[in-house]
Amino acid sequence: MAGKRGRLYAGTSGFSYPEWVPRFYPPGKASRKLLPVYSSRLPAVELHTTFYRRPPPEQVEKWLRETPPEFRFCPKSQRGTTWRAWSDPDPGAAFAWLAESMSVFGERLGCVLMSLRGSQERDDETLVRVAAAWPGSMPLALELLHPSWQADEVYSILDEHGVVLVANDWDDAGEPDLRRIGPFVYLRLRRSSYGPADIERWARRLEPFLADGVDAYVFFRHDEDGSMALNAEALLREVAHFIEA
Repeated sequence: MAGKRGRLYAGTSGFSYPEWVPRFYPPGKASRKLLPVYSSRLPAVELHTTFYRRPPPEQVEKWLRETPPEFRFCPKSQRGTTWRAWSDPDPGAAFAWLAESMSVFGERLGCVLMSLRGSQERDDETLVRVAAAWPGSMPLALELLHPSWQADEVYSILDEHGVVLVANDWDDAGEPDLRRIGPFVYLRLRRSSYGPADIERWARRLEPFLADGVDAYVFFRHDEDGSMALNAEALLREVAHFIEA
């Protein structure tokens, strides 16, 4: 008997883009009514507004009301919290402050995305301190952009503490190493464009994880006309072909 498949949570970085009308959103939709349409087509969103300010509980509750129960949110860690996490010898207070707002998402919280600056080099001691202090109630996906972080010792620290390593696909770079570090996979597709062959290739790379029961969060970057949201839908369709086969 086959085991339970992992779920693909594909979406985009943000959703409140009126310029996606009519390619993705239907004409006549006000900005405040875009999330219900988005969540009827895609199962997850990466929130960037949370990087600039902590959302009040009533805002989170509104997002929850406007989306189906299976929809997942991946908010980006507030920038002050991220800075304190890597500069404060005891980041626990900053994480507790962040957890107050993240807890409102409840089971609808896919994970929190924390991104380090590209200039921030490897520091295993601080990584251990941050990973150990992170609240276990909030799944964490960590984006480590500087090349010095690409080391087996770093991967071991993350895995030991249940922290997910974020993979990025950029223009003018080879496709990233995609591996499971932590309980699920987190992939950010940031190239300026993706064609059908690219979507099919990523579906094939993700399929072994999904078939093994591992969830995958995959987010295309924001663009100006909604093409990336359509790419997320295309990726979902490609992965569905493996289930039908």
